[in-house]
Amino acid sequence: MLIAAILCSSANAGIEVGQPAPNIEGTLIDGKPFSLINNKGKVVLVNFWASWCEPCREEMPAIEAYLKKYKSKGFEVLAITMDKPSDIEQAKQIMQNYSFLFAEKKQMDYSAYGRIWRIPSSFIIDKQGILRKNGMTGDPKVDTKLLEEIVTPLLSAQ
Repeated sequence: MLIAAILCSSANAGIEVGQPAPNIEGTLIDGKPFSLINNKGKVVLVNFWASWCEPCREEMPAIEAYLKKYKSKGFEVLAITMDKPSDIEQAKQIMQNYSFLFAEKKQMDYSAYGRIWRIPSSFIIDKQGILRKNGMTGDPKVDTKLLEEIVTPLLSAQ
């Protein structure tokens, strides 16, 4: 049991709310480069999801509605699909309904976040690059209430 606890803690070593969020970088599906560091000044929600994951798809409309409302105030969403290559076309079809920045896992380096062992899993990073929600702890669900409680105050902070 102790070994399992050590393995779990080391899998997410260095990922702590209130500490600088590790960088995530790579190439989006549309071919554009992405780097979390280059998004300082914005509040970024990084969402790990998959096309076959029902809870993932259920939370997307609320995230999209919030993004449309607050994108002009500096809110951004990066959706990284954890789908197998054979399911990428299905993921692309789902993403046509959303304005998220979209990437597939093999095109992004998020290794400093450890193994993403549950989805959906969302991380929220503030304008200064500080982690405000760790997607591997607590309730994984993202809804309007959570966005209003965590993201809204971060958008108005300097």
